[in-house]
Amino acid sequence: MNILVLGSGGREHTFAWKIAESNHCKQLFVAPGNSGTEAIATNINITVTDFEAIKETVIQNNIDLVVVGPEDPLVQGIHNFFLQDEAIKHVTVIGPQKAAAELEGSKEFAKEFMMRHNIPTAAYESFTKDNVEEGYKFLETLNPPYVLKADGLAAGKGVLILNDLNEAKTELKSMLVDAKFGTASTKVVIEEFLDGIELSCFVLTDGEDYKILPTAKDYKRIGEGDTGLNTGGMGAISPVPFATKDFLDKIENRIVKPTVKGLKKDNLPYVGFIFIGLIKVGDNPKVIEYNVRMGDPETEVVLPRLKTDLVEIFESMGNQTLSQINLDVDERAATTIMLVSGGYPEAYEKGKEISGIENVSDSIVFHAGTKTQDGKVVTSGGRVMAITSYGNTYREAIKKSYQSIEYLHFDKMYYRKDIGFDL
Repeated sequence: MNILVLGSGGREHTFAWKIAESNHCKQLFVAPGNSGTEAIATNINITVTDFEAIKETVIQNNIDLVVVGPEDPLVQGIHNFFLQDEAIKHVTVIGPQKAAAELEGSKEFAKEFMMRHNIPTAAYESFTKDNVEEGYKFLETLNPPYVLKADGLAAGKGVLILNDLNEAKTELKSMLVDAKFGTASTKVVIEEFLDGIELSCFVLTDGEDYKILPTAKDYKRIGEGDTGLNTGGMGAISPVPFATKDFLDKIENRIVKPTVKGLKKDNLPYVGFIFIGLIKVGDNPKVIEYNVRMGDPETEVVLPRLKTDLVEIFESMGNQTLSQINLDVDERAATTIMLVSGGYPEAYEKGKEISGIENVSDSIVFHAGTKTQDGKVVTSGGRVMAITSYGNTYREAIKKSYQSIEYLHFDKMYYRKDIGFDL
């Protein structure tokens, strides 16, 4: 098969790396890709939301399978675009159709879906600028901390957790009236705060059946001890040490099964990944949010543990035979540490030369915000590289990643030195 991966981050480099291992892959393309994908595939310089250019690429290169990495093209309906075009409707697209992608595209839609199908989640209400006063009143009924979520896509930055009631009211006004997150915050969901420890569950579905991938836990905040601003993710661990068999059974029975059944019942066509952001409250799992694609950097620890041929899995999803696939998972733990540009997640400089990649032998270097310039690999984003290692325990794997980082350098390079600290 000729395969196209859409996206340019660490998640997409990991997909490309895993797909390239398969005997079923003839030619591999990544659009737009990065320095890492360039070494194992053909990069094509088009954006992930330019559907016409993607169509041209698919036709020119006889693409059989398209794997959609990020959420934007899914929420904008790329799967539907393929289905509605005679020239490309035969191509298998991994990612849900537009109606189902609203699970990530709208926080309110996701909450209503969970309420409808009795899936455990935090109590909530949603508000617009027309009833901002009611929002203030609702905040007064809650105990701190206060959770405010922009309804739409805000690149992972639209969630605020605040301890002060007046600050929460000010921020609510800033989101709704002053459009702090642009159109993403024309509606805001206010939730009760759930106190517990977070983890992620990843599900594959062909619309009929499902398979559960290994669990992972990522670290969102920029600072050590989980402090400071939210980021796209600073590191991840798989499996999650506190996810016992009993707890995993609860996740499957109370959350995964009703989610997959609910999608079918609501006629939301879904072929792809469901990323379920969970929190363990006492001994019970609750859903924080859905994403309609794999997480980043969780992909960098989940896929390396998957022994089953990824292309075979994708083929089975395309022709609805996922139930016949047996997922074989590496018993070892995998961890990843994200190297980021100085200043991230706020303003940072690009174009810094990265040295030492060729000296890393005990870990896998997944490129995220990198590009090749004049024969050199330079930084081109906030999150630059994910350093993934295996170990018999997550502690052993983390140690290996930190040892490998010693070889790597770019100006103002930053990373958290405490990934896994809370376990």
